[in-house]
Amino acid sequence: MLEFFEITFQVSGVSTNIFLPPLISFIVSFFTSMSGVSGAFILLPFQISILHYTSPSVSATNQLFNLIAIPSGVLRYIKEKRMLYSLAAIITAGSVPGILVGSWMRLKYFPDPKKFKFFAGLVLLYIGIKLLKDILYVTKSPPKTNSFVLKKTTFSLFRSTFIFNDKLFTFPTLPIFFLSLCIGIIGGIYGIGGGALLVPFLVAYFKLPIYAIAGATLLSTFISSLAGVIIYQILGQYYPHLSVSPDWSLGFLFGVGGILGMYLGAKTQKYVPTKIIKSILCFCVVFISLKYILNFFIS
Repeated sequence: MLEFFEITFQVSGVSTNIFLPPLISFIVSFFTSMSGVSGAFILLPFQISILHYTSPSVSATNQLFNLIAIPSGVLRYIKEKRMLYSLAAIITAGSVPGILVGSWMRLKYFPDPKKFKFFAGLVLLYIGIKLLKDILYVTKSPPKTNSFVLKKTTFSLFRSTFIFNDKLFTFPTLPIFFLSLCIGIIGGIYGIGGGALLVPFLVAYFKLPIYAIAGATLLSTFISSLAGVIIYQILGQYYPHLSVSPDWSLGFLFGVGGILGMYLGAKTQKYVPTKIIKSILCFCVVFISLKYILNFFIS
């Protein structure tokens, strides 16, 4: 009976049950959207290890998922007046050119699945360590939020400010721009918008509240992913011997699940303890990263 729902995607060559991609993306997005990230950093290992989708086009397909899944979350933040446009602009200005460089590097230096898995393992290990530190060392309960609306945002070349929860927050413009550029390069190689890498920095090092920055990081991830999909589509013309362009059908299925997962995750966020969410993500990320890194040296 289940074989009736088996489908083979022409671009990627992946054969799977048609309901599996949206189901997995729904589960992943449901939890990761609570932290303000899309979940693409987890979907990529699933595509590589479970679906055996290892060609460079997997990165483009992963970014296509972001394009479809993220808008529902972005619109929600805009409606709630929690969109920090100044931060989104700074991140986007840095990450888009980084995505361009990273996409080229993916084809030039990481076409071999084994090398790419090793690189992906390092990226995931970094994310896992950041999550583990948050779980082990952050013991204080988050302050009660009186107002979820952003107020009096200002922007300058050196420092930008905003008021959230009746407190004034400031962040340096240029350092975040250059950080976004570096993360954009990694995101272009790995096939993610970069939000999962950037959010820990913004929260841990720049002391910005997650409730205020989640919308901005999602919006910048959406724009960066759009640039990534376009870039991979163009680069596919110059690398005819490689599968570079996204698998639109597979990406669409992942995106459909992501839309629902993001919406419900945002709706139920306040009922789920942050520590539980981070613990689940940390276990998954660290397990996958260590597997990829060890396999590089063993196999």
